[in-house]
Amino acid sequence: MEIIKTIFFALLIAFVLRVLLFQPFTIPSASMEPNLYEGDYIVVSKWSYGYSKHAIPFSPPLFEGRLFAREPKRGDIVVFKLPRDNKTDYIKRLMGLPGDRLQMINNVLFINGTAVKDVELSRQDVQNLYGAQPTIQLRETLPEGREFNVQDWGPNNVSDNTPVFEVPAGHYFMIGDNRDNSQDSRFDIAEGVGYVPAENLIGKAEIILFSWSPGASLWNPVSWFSKVRPSRFFTVLH
Repeated sequence: MEIIKTIFFALLIAFVLRVLLFQPFTIPSASMEPNLYEGDYIVVSKWSYGYSKHAIPFSPPLFEGRLFAREPKRGDIVVFKLPRDNKTDYIKRLMGLPGDRLQMINNVLFINGTAVKDVELSRQDVQNLYGAQPTIQLRETLPEGREFNVQDWGPNNVSDNTPVFEVPAGHYFMIGDNRDNSQDSRFDIAEGVGYVPAENLIGKAEIILFSWSPGASLWNPVSWFSKVRPSRFFTVLH
């Protein structure tokens, strides 16, 4: 009985910590490069925006809306439930607040009619399925002064020019840092993300704890060492 009680309370503490404080996530794709890479293992703070039913595993319908709600800030890297199914975890950068107008014009993001400032940091040609394409890294500065790096594959991609998006009340607009390789709020809910209801926010991405290159496997101990990326350990996210 003592062993059972110890296990029960250990699981209860872990559950409470996961619901109220922190939750781990593994990055599954390249949509947030150059800041998050496939195989990064990150920690998300659950208290940053308050709590909805999605803070609890399996999203039980115990209540509606958010408890202890706090407004996210433009530029936060956010984990949320995909509005299309309210089940799949997604991670993007929050770029549009309720009431904002956003548009992409010739690779440049406009927020409420003003272009977001960017400075080119580097440019190189990368081979992919479509041949050699320029991969450009830019330093963007939001209207509030927040700075971060983004990645772009050059002009004339499908998401480089968009209509104006007007963010409804109680919703947010998400964009991936890898601008030409991200199905985000620039695509409607059937193909991408669409507008994200406040209730769907899970938390704010805070830090990369560990990182492995694609191909690492729990069942292959050799890959734990051959695929590890120690330079990314304990990287604070901005």
